[in-house]
Amino acid sequence: MLKKFLKTSSFDSYEDFAKRFKMLVPKGFNFAWDVVDEIAAKTPDKRALVWCNDKGDQRTFSFGEIKRSTDKTANFLISLGIQKGDPVMLILKRHFEYWFCLLALHKIGAIAIPATHLLKAKDIIYRNNAASIKMIVCVDETEILDQIDIAAKESSTLAHKVVIGKDRPGWQSFYQGMETASEHISRPTGRHATRNEDISLLYFTSGTTGMPKMVQHNFVYPLGHILTAKYWQNVQEDGLHLTVADTGWAKAAWGKIYGQWLSGTAIFVYDYDKFVPKNILEVLAKYKVTTFCAPPTIFRYLIKEDLKQYDFSQLKYCVVAGEPLNPEVFHQFKKMTGLKLMEGYGQTETVVQIATYPWMEPKPGSMGKPTPGYEIDLVNDKGASCGVGEEGQIVIRTDKHKPAGMFDGYYRDAKLTQSVWSDGVYYTGDMAWRDEDGYYWFVGRADDLIKSSGYRIGPFEVESALLEHPAVLECAITAVPDPDRGQIVKASVVLTKNYKASQELVVELQEHVKKVTAPYKYPRIIEFVTELPKTISGKIRRVQIREADKNRE
Repeated sequence: MLKKFLKTSSFDSYEDFAKRFKMLVPKGFNFAWDVVDEIAAKTPDKRALVWCNDKGDQRTFSFGEIKRSTDKTANFLISLGIQKGDPVMLILKRHFEYWFCLLALHKIGAIAIPATHLLKAKDIIYRNNAASIKMIVCVDETEILDQIDIAAKESSTLAHKVVIGKDRPGWQSFYQGMETASEHISRPTGRHATRNEDISLLYFTSGTTGMPKMVQHNFVYPLGHILTAKYWQNVQEDGLHLTVADTGWAKAAWGKIYGQWLSGTAIFVYDYDKFVPKNILEVLAKYKVTTFCAPPTIFRYLIKEDLKQYDFSQLKYCVVAGEPLNPEVFHQFKKMTGLKLMEGYGQTETVVQIATYPWMEPKPGSMGKPTPGYEIDLVNDKGASCGVGEEGQIVIRTDKHKPAGMFDGYYRDAKLTQSVWSDGVYYTGDMAWRDEDGYYWFVGRADDLIKSSGYRIGPFEVESALLEHPAVLECAITAVPDPDRGQIVKASVVLTKNYKASQELVVELQEHVKKVTAPYKYPRIIEFVTELPKTISGKIRRVQIREADKNRE
């Protein structure tokens, strides 16, 4: 399959990869028709998706079965009036019906809008009206269904609500409609056919201020994830890949469909409501997962378990993304499993931009080197390129070409797009520095940087220092206003089970940071907490900590 979309698929080194990688993008590309259906036609019994949940249920789907269910779903949605360009919100957690619905929308040429089940009525109202959502397909859970029903009263474009599960007044039954629909559908032609530049996906992504942004991706976006899956995650033909992510987030597009199927590996889905480290380890071993991707938060909990209990002989490769990887987590995981965690960096707006690729020796804590096709640079406050060791903002230069997998802008918001992407330069909002070998090192969000007594302090380096202490399970570094220093460093710390909060421990942790990193970076305030605020995808929400501190003032 890859040969259709790459000039060359095999490389000898990162340098060879960077020099010779070239994407071949056909006109009118549509992942559902051109990848899924083609695999189903040639190898209908090839394993596509292995699904299980925390209740003991399990299913395995072949590409032939995926195609059949997708086609029936598409015909059902068409019967309800869904057409090319119609926005449809999918709130499906990790249920396997997500794949039927997403591919069906691709076939129709409609716009898929994945969303989290944690939304409240006000969030849904905003999304419905901002994107003119015509239909919502949702899991059968009372709380989110109730929130949608409340929101529907203030959502003028919402015409249909579809539930996957038992009947509910005012809702269409997904399975009644899907199972009675025809399994035969023809590819749209003429003005009904999709074009590469048409919108295929919208992701609502929250920033540090204002309402969530609508990230707009076109139909070429899946091809960009060849870089994510084949060359960063290092997925294998006929392997089994697990990315820990809810389908409501872009990370699911990174690890649960496009690049994996293009690269010939099956997708493993573990459908759970509560994260339990032992359960993750059990399914990795039981189902013989071959490649694994998770945020550092997950790995921080896994290394606290007795990994020797599990047979990971099939697990060949592990990658990490979503937030910076602390070196201590890297070393502990390698010590326990022999596997190196290969870090990567990207955004909802892109595919993997910077990564530690298979030919590279990882430097613990470094994101790696730029992805071919992404002209990455670091710039200072004046827009000039940074030298070795100098901190700057990560930018993508697009004046010569826009790489496959990069977004087209923020939907219906040209002003916001212009604020981050102008004159051929896209500003990521993330700060980093580059070493003499060309490796990039994450510092923090531009908004998260702490300026204390003239020093610039990145949260990540202080967090990494704290995590080397055996008392610290998790931590988050934020800034607190200070009349003398401008800002001072605060650490919110979750302790491991063998330690208890005390003033003596505060001093011990402060002294530890002074020894491990520059003394001026130590946290002058340490607050012990039972948990840190996180997004559903596991990223620490430092902005929530700052807001809570502000409200206490």
